[in-house]
Amino acid sequence: MKLLKRLFQRPPPIRDLDALADFIDAQSAFITQKGIYEYSRARAGHYSKVLFAEEGFAWSVERARWQAFPLGLSMVGEMIEGVMAPGAGTQRRELLDRLTQIVVSVLDRYPISPAVGEEAWHKARSELAHRLDLVAGHAPKRVMDIPDPLAQAYFSMMPIHEKLRGRDFATTRNYLSVSLCNIHDEFVARADLPALRQALSTVDSA
Repeated sequence: MKLLKRLFQRPPPIRDLDALADFIDAQSAFITQKGIYEYSRARAGHYSKVLFAEEGFAWSVERARWQAFPLGLSMVGEMIEGVMAPGAGTQRRELLDRLTQIVVSVLDRYPISPAVGEEAWHKARSELAHRLDLVAGHAPKRVMDIPDPLAQAYFSMMPIHEKLRGRDFATTRNYLSVSLCNIHDEFVARADLPALRQALSTVDSA
C-alpha cells in the first residue's frame, strides 16, 4: 500500500528557493542528457551497447553532457522567467537578476568537469549568465521557441561524428521544444508563484 501511495502521490509544490533550484537542476539535466543518450543510441542502432562500453565514447558522452548542461539551465531558466514575468510588473528586471543568481548557483553546485576543462567551464558559466541577462530585453517567448537560439549548439555537442548525424537537426530541435513544453507544464502545476516571488524578493542581488 505504501508503494502504491508513492506511485500515485503528486510531486510536492515548489514554494521556496531550494525547491526551485532543485527543479531547475533536475529538469536541465534531464532535457540535455536524455537527448544525448537517446540520439546516440538511435544512431548506433544495434551496436549501442558496444559503443557505450568503449572508453573513448564514454568520455565523449561525459564531455557532451557537461557542455550541454548550461544550455539546459538557460532554457529552463528562461522558461521559468516567462511564467513569473506577467505577475512581476515593474519588478521584472529585479526578479530576473535574482532568478539568474539561482540558475547560476545550480551550475556552481558541481565541480569543474575534467571532460570540459576549467577555461571552457568558466566561459560557459559567463555565457549562461549573459543569456539570461538578455531575456529582459524582449517580451517572454512562447515556450516552444525558447530552444531555437541554442538548438544548433546543442546538436553540435552530440558525441557522434558530424558526418554520421545526417539531417537530424530538426528532430533534435523538436525534441528540445516538446521537452521544454512538458517541463513548463510541470512547473505551472507545481509552482506556488506568489511564494516564489516573495522568496526571490529576499535574494541579495548585489
